Amino acid sequence: MVALPAVAIRRAVRMGLEEDLGQGDITTAALFPEPIPARARIVAQQPLVVAGMAAAIQTFIAVDASLKLTPSLRDGSHANNGDVLLQIEGDGRSILMAERVALNFLQYLSGIATLTSCFCHAVHGYPVDIMDTRKTLPGWRAIQKWAVSLGGGRNHRVSLGDGILIKDNHLALMNNKKPAVLAACQKARAMASKAKPVIVEVESLSEVQAAIRGKADIILMDNMTPATVKQAVKLVDGRALVEVSGGVTLKNVRAMAAAGPDRISIGALTHSAPAATLSLMLEPRRHSRS
Repeated sequence: MVALPAVAIRRAVRMGLEEDLGQGDITTAALFPEPIPARARIVAQQPLVVAGMAAAIQTFIAVDASLKLTPSLRDGSHANNGDVLLQIEGDGRSILMAERVALNFLQYLSGIATLTSCFCHAVHGYPVDIMDTRKTLPGWRAIQKWAVSLGGGRNHRVSLGDGILIKDNHLALMNNKKPAVLAACQKARAMASKAKPVIVEVESLSEVQAAIRGKADIILMDNMTPATVKQAVKLVDGRALVEVSGGVTLKNVRAMAAAGPDRISIGALTHSAPAATLSLMLEPRRHSRS
């Protein structure tokens, strides 16, 4: 089971409620000056992978700890259209105040997990990892990457300190008579901790050869066709891991996987996943007759 980023979730919930409730909920206060017993259900409006349930629950609790919360599905589980994810009972005013922030967490994170699951399903049968990138919302990286993991993907670097990744702009600053890829790999290998992998982004087969000479641990093929990736994999011949990135979509990811890389990293998992469609259905709770 993927570790819950509890600290990051609590911080995000606090910030979300400060943003939405900082000046109070004047609509709810105007319409309902007294407590109003109610019940609500959060319902999936599409097939999805659930992510953000922990954040949604924390949101309701932060608004009103007396609310009764009954989750039907946990983070990482699959929901069908019409499935109830969470039931809430208590003061309807509290439910209204927490509704949007809780739904934002569930819709946004379930969207990431669901898109990741689609990519993983698309490459089923090939020994390749679907991975995220650092293209995340500032402050939300831990929970976005958690959602990727819930969808079956793997996490790339969480921060700049997790590994050496030499990209095009690093290479643009290299001032050396050697090929930039070779010089950068050799310098990184000499200066950095051996515990940290050296990853280098390449754009041609000649740069692949330079990366091999520089003893890179992972060679990242940027915006290459499946045919070129296949040639590169053959050229590398197991001397490094091969990663593909750039321009990968659900339409071409299986062809990329068939070319033989070890990893496919996809920024769209976190920066372009469509929000999942969910709704909160609220009704007054009527007292049963004695």
